[in-house]
Amino acid sequence: MKFGLVGGLAALSLIVAGAANAQVIGIVTTPAGSFTNSIGASVAKVIVEHAKIRATVTPQQSHGHESVHDGSAELSLASLSDVQQYVTGTVDWAGKGEHKNIRIISRLIPIRTAGFVRKDSPIKSLAELKGKRISWGYGSQKAVQRVVDAQLAIAGLTGNDVQKILAPNITAAADDFIASKTDAFWFATGSAKVKQASASVGGIRALPIVNTPESVKAMQKHVPGSYPMVLNPAPPLDGIIVPTMVMAYDVVLFTNVNVKEDVIYRITKAVHQNKKDMAAVFRPMAGFETDRMATEYDHLQYHPGAVKFFKEIGQWPPKRNPGS
Repeated sequence: MKFGLVGGLAALSLIVAGAANAQVIGIVTTPAGSFTNSIGASVAKVIVEHAKIRATVTPQQSHGHESVHDGSAELSLASLSDVQQYVTGTVDWAGKGEHKNIRIISRLIPIRTAGFVRKDSPIKSLAELKGKRISWGYGSQKAVQRVVDAQLAIAGLTGNDVQKILAPNITAAADDFIASKTDAFWFATGSAKVKQASASVGGIRALPIVNTPESVKAMQKHVPGSYPMVLNPAPPLDGIIVPTMVMAYDVVLFTNVNVKEDVIYRITKAVHQNKKDMAAVFRPMAGFETDRMATEYDHLQYHPGAVKFFKEIGQWPPKRNPGS
């Protein structure tokens, strides 16, 4: 069963309506077409079909940290550093105190992020973005700005070296690129929006990062836990024309500490046992490593329901994050 994001969510609504269990799990994600929104749809499918728990996916302008922390939603997905900063009350959340209600369920897959230009653009490297127009600000998705800062830093650039075109979020930034308002845009590889951008402008090309100790240090200063990864050309990866070094950072599935242990146990089990079903909704989930669901991350605790399942399958204690 394969379908795109829009079709997937439409089909998902039918699946949800027929679920046997009356309980409803709310999954909050970033905007439609974004990477974590697509992952959220794939996770919802297996929760409904295999955990037998009803689930709804709600896209919004930013990640769902606050909704999960206050209990208005049960699940969300975000990059590792986003969750760490929210829990510890640092960087984007400085001065707002710690948020102690967040518990991790699982490492999912890494977001592999690249800056993209038009396929026929003369820009061949990140360094050649100097003086060019790029989206900036990302007021409702500050984590995206940190990714842009990180990739500019790899090339020895800062915001002072580019023309800044303000954008509220990553989807709007992609739309600006499609409309020729910018010369490059950043997005997670394999996303529906990347495919749309490629089709709209006649093809795109990813700008590689440089993998040296100095560049990785510069990258991790802005996005802790990130690491370099080589992507090979594949049908789902628009813009990856040749083997390309990109920036990767883990996506984690998280919940509220007060969600019942049995519910999270069933969700964790369904995610572990149904990789193919998730990949049928969102192809990048084919790279989901079920043997690395339990991964040790600084400042983050796992939900007892997840720990119970990981102990049963021999994944506890957890392994260390490769970006640490």
